[in-house]
Amino acid sequence: MAKLLLLQGGEATPYEIAGGEVVLGRHPECSIQINSNMVSRKHARVFSHDDGFVIEDLGSGNGTFLNGKKLEAATKIKDGDRIKLGPILLRFEDPDNPASRPALAPGSGVSGAGNQAATATFNLEFASGDDDVATVMGTSGRVEGFGALEVQPEAKLKAVLEISRALAGSTDLDGLLPKILDTLFNIFPHADRGVVLFKEDDGKLIPRAIKHRRSDEDESVKLSRTVLNTVLEQKTGILSADATNDSRFEASESISALTIRSMMAVPMLSVAGDVLGVIHIDTQNAFNQFKKDDLDLLIAVAGQAGLSYETARLMVTALEKQKQDREMQIAANVQLALLPESLPKVDGYQFYASYDSAQAVGGDYYDCMQLEGDRVFFAFGDVAGKGVPASLVMSRISSVVQNVMAFVTDVGVAVGRINNQMCAKAVEGRFVTFVLGVIHTQTGEMSLVNAGHMPIMIRKADGTVEEFGAEAVGIPLGVMEDYPFDVVTRQIAPGETCLIYTDGVSEAMNHNSDLYGIERIRELMHAHGHEGAEELGRTILQDVRRHANGRPQNDDITLMVFSRLG
Repeated sequence: MAKLLLLQGGEATPYEIAGGEVVLGRHPECSIQINSNMVSRKHARVFSHDDGFVIEDLGSGNGTFLNGKKLEAATKIKDGDRIKLGPILLRFEDPDNPASRPALAPGSGVSGAGNQAATATFNLEFASGDDDVATVMGTSGRVEGFGALEVQPEAKLKAVLEISRALAGSTDLDGLLPKILDTLFNIFPHADRGVVLFKEDDGKLIPRAIKHRRSDEDESVKLSRTVLNTVLEQKTGILSADATNDSRFEASESISALTIRSMMAVPMLSVAGDVLGVIHIDTQNAFNQFKKDDLDLLIAVAGQAGLSYETARLMVTALEKQKQDREMQIAANVQLALLPESLPKVDGYQFYASYDSAQAVGGDYYDCMQLEGDRVFFAFGDVAGKGVPASLVMSRISSVVQNVMAFVTDVGVAVGRINNQMCAKAVEGRFVTFVLGVIHTQTGEMSLVNAGHMPIMIRKADGTVEEFGAEAVGIPLGVMEDYPFDVVTRQIAPGETCLIYTDGVSEAMNHNSDLYGIERIRELMHAHGHEGAEELGRTILQDVRRHANGRPQNDDITLMVFSRLG
């Protein structure tokens, strides 16, 4: 529905044009009552007519103005038109018939919808083509940092100190930009309007802050694309003026609506010299036009403003990083709590396990717990991927294994149920290689299911090493529901040691990108397997660290070792 926005006191109050007509005036019976002695009792009306809307002056004492021109008769209005009743400003908006904005030429780098990013009180447009009549009066050359400090050193130092004090310690990025404009209005007392535009990743300029010195003025702002593009592309400050004083343009309504007498635009640069955005200020006072000295001063201020903004942004990033680090530490503690606090203490057996994630959290998993009837179950898994996504899947499989093993003793049935539950809530690409086994501690018999993991390594009492269950390796969990996993059994004899590990062990790399390798694990098993589970596990981990030689691990490193003592 079409509406009128009353622009007063820095706010925009919307009034819908209900019933096809509204009357504006000071009288209480008016649809939009305006308390101002400069407004007549019934000043003007807006009504629908011929698929549009018309504004008509009702014989007011001070007249009704549309886009700066006094109404002489009922006149059709369109979206974006500005209405003035005495000192009161309104803007007409018609969502059903929005005003068309001139499209920006490819590669020009300025957003054609920039006014959408401004506050509702302001209307920002970009002049282009025949409407872009800015005359460049001077340039600063390529801007670097604070410009030429030897030019007006006292004034520049004072201005830089002033804006430094205004922006010091601020981490509110949205609140920082209006402070920049407030300070600029103090430094340039004849400035009437100011805009800070920031460059997006796609190269478009989006207005982030707009300021007017006087709230009772027509608050539309039109910027020259030519000027803005020159500032962006050449990293130069521009001193410019419009053509309203040129007799060739006196009859042009579009030019007279521009109402900018003198303007400056300078780039805000990062420490690396990249353009963060553009600061644009102008004055409508024809007797106080900006000069080259003003442009030099604005460059110095913009340099400090850009530095302050980048410092604040880095500070915000650092604070967010600290918060994320704290949260990740909490997540790491939660994940460690999912692992068993201690391993079973069983006469004639020794159990050892180690978990070391490559990031704060990881996707490796193990569990080991004593069951009724002289049995011990062990579970071992590796989630595809690393970091937070893998850790979430790891937490799920930990819960599923605990729930299933509380009621099921047959490893084949247990893995089938675990797999179906993982398939029911599967995340694409997040499968789990998994091993589940049950050991009867009295007899040493081990029942095992391997779902896509590396085979278990077993060191026999004579020192030879074998890979058990390689012929019965199935698919990982979470890939196919109701998959028939094979169960294999083996007697663990006294003096034998079993090892399960993730590929973070075998694929650990040094600075030359050489892999640790499975053969090196075999050699350590052969040489140290008789020393017991804990000693063998620690020996392997130390050797992996020695091989990496300080290179950060690229994957989670987890292993489980258990021995039947001789």
